[in-house]
Amino acid sequence: MKKMLWLFLLTGIAATAQRNLTIQEATYGQYQAFAPKSLVSPHWRPDSNTLTYLNDTYAVLMARSESSNWNETTLLTKDELLNALRVKFPEVKFAMQIFPYGYSWIDKSTIAFDANTEALNYIVHYNVDTKNIVAAFPYIQGGQKFVSPDGKYLASTNENNLQVTDTNGKVIAVTNDTDKGIVNGSDYVHRQEFGINRGMWWSPNSDKLLYYRKDETMVAEYPLVQWSERIAASNDIRYPMAGMKSEEVTLVVYDIKTGNKVTLKTEGDKEQFLTTVTWSPDGKYAFVGVLNRGQNHLKLNKYDAANGNFIKTLFEEKADTYVEPLHDLTFIPGKNDEFLYRTEKEGYEQLYHYNTDGKLIKKLGYKDVVVTGLLEFDAKAKNVYYIGTANNGLDRQLYKVELRSGKTTQVTTASGTHSIEMSNNATYALDSFSNIDTPNKVSIINLSNNKTNTLFSAENPYTGKTVLPKMELVTVTAADGKTPLNGRLIYPADFDASKKYPVMLYVYGGPHAQLVTNEWLGGASLFDYYMAQQGFVVFTLDNRGSDARGRDFEHVIHRQLGQNEIADQMKGIDYLKAKQFVDQDKIGVYGWSFGGFMTTTLMTTYPETFKVGVAGGPVIDWKFYEIMYGERYMDTPQENPEGYAKTNLIDKAKNLKGRLLMIHGAQDNVVVQQHSMEFIQACIAAGVQVDYFLYPTHEHNVRGKDRFHLNQKIADYFDIYLKK
Repeated sequence: MKKMLWLFLLTGIAATAQRNLTIQEATYGQYQAFAPKSLVSPHWRPDSNTLTYLNDTYAVLMARSESSNWNETTLLTKDELLNALRVKFPEVKFAMQIFPYGYSWIDKSTIAFDANTEALNYIVHYNVDTKNIVAAFPYIQGGQKFVSPDGKYLASTNENNLQVTDTNGKVIAVTNDTDKGIVNGSDYVHRQEFGINRGMWWSPNSDKLLYYRKDETMVAEYPLVQWSERIAASNDIRYPMAGMKSEEVTLVVYDIKTGNKVTLKTEGDKEQFLTTVTWSPDGKYAFVGVLNRGQNHLKLNKYDAANGNFIKTLFEEKADTYVEPLHDLTFIPGKNDEFLYRTEKEGYEQLYHYNTDGKLIKKLGYKDVVVTGLLEFDAKAKNVYYIGTANNGLDRQLYKVELRSGKTTQVTTASGTHSIEMSNNATYALDSFSNIDTPNKVSIINLSNNKTNTLFSAENPYTGKTVLPKMELVTVTAADGKTPLNGRLIYPADFDASKKYPVMLYVYGGPHAQLVTNEWLGGASLFDYYMAQQGFVVFTLDNRGSDARGRDFEHVIHRQLGQNEIADQMKGIDYLKAKQFVDQDKIGVYGWSFGGFMTTTLMTTYPETFKVGVAGGPVIDWKFYEIMYGERYMDTPQENPEGYAKTNLIDKAKNLKGRLLMIHGAQDNVVVQQHSMEFIQACIAAGVQVDYFLYPTHEHNVRGKDRFHLNQKIADYFDIYLKK
């Protein structure tokens, strides 16, 4: 009897624990309280077949090795690092609440990490065997910073200039430009398009530094109003709008020993784009992708690093739509004259094996697989591993391709998303796997025989805490009548097929984004599930123009943004309307950035269908958007006036009938506030009511604790105007 009473009490406790998500949990919970168990910051220790990661307290660096049969051991603690810092810098007070999350291995014995003080910040090199600091470079917070391959120099940006610091703390000013419109060494070049994520590159033997020099003095200044001042002030940024003057960029080689500088002779249109910057392994040459402003003609050029002279064009890419280089060259280990190049020129982004004379050695593509991540070569560089798509773009799998024959093998097979961390000699791979039924399964794969050692399988983190509504992945045929599109349908909580439910369509729809994936939660945010718990059908569709489905799937958007994308989204609406449980009179839409553009387009193009919308940071007129992204897809306003007119939502404001909430960050330097203000003014002129909300201190998105406020506002808007 007592046992039965105890079981009853336990059942009662579990039942009361089941509740809906709070708005705070819906905002960040999937990364915090509801994050499935995983290895934190895992990295392979070079040349050792040892995996390292942080423990549950984030204070200890743990290790699992082949020699210990993958059992867990302690390698290093936060306190040991702090003690070493205090010995090295007895007068400096360091703050270190956790073991440095961003640590990295630079060789078998040495880790690099950031250490912060009130006065200075340091990049520290620590030997885990001898337990001492072997190098420490002070740097200024913010900007770019890179240590040379030999560990003797740190290159870093100081505002718009570039400097080099040696191990003795001596600082060498590489540039001294007083005009803030001249920017050196920054990764914020060409608006960080074309895969640009750094602004400087050390030569392999550490004797030269190659860097971007950006001249944006000719680009129009754009005011961002700072409201926190006693009298509001203007923060002027350089913003190159479509069809207007663009920045002029060059590449400079700085010789560490002589202090001499050489500018690569990337002659041509001053407004061209310089991408895919790569040193040759011997440090003699620099390779640069030179892309015209029209973004339909790329030349991969070779330059002499000693004098900057142009040597030759290895190959060219041309397209009727656009060419979009996104990756540096990857040289074959042990070879100065052979490299891998990634391009979608034949339909799917895949690997091509070239030599430095521009000769194609081998195409390494496989079926319709899109390469999403290039990993490692094996020990003898006979094979290379990469992550690629499968299952109509829903899955991510590990592949191996033999360089000589081009034979490709799919290494992982379970349908879902495989996130891979590979040892540097491709002996082992850490596989973190999830799909819509699997929160996270972490395994180590022996790549020589494909045997798998499972470290753990994460439990469902929502069990006993909240009941997530049912979610399923669906397929909808595109407006072209043939292309299958991936969709995600989240049913309302306590779903009853005999009832009618309102719909929230969550949309992005633009290039380089994929919202629907075969991973835990189906790629959705917890906010989507929160809205389903509030009684909404939540639906998302990856229309043509979105990512991971190949060139032709994306390029249908060229010169007519929003047209095919909207047509596909309406096929998704037809799919929903065929469901008996969907209330066809209560359909709403929400999206941000390109999704804000899509939301506003849907609201003004199909006002009889969409009753409520929330458009965050929306593009309203593409002529107000920046050159690098905007002209890739739309060309210039002068070249494509019909396309710009067709996508201009200012002219469509008069069509608005439903309730539209437009949200913008006042400091948005991506989609400037002028977009939404022009739309609001057009609504006023047309006598159309529209709601507007501004986040005064935020840029293109609302981050931090203010995102609670944003999500609550969105949820309330749908609750008031669509649900009730």
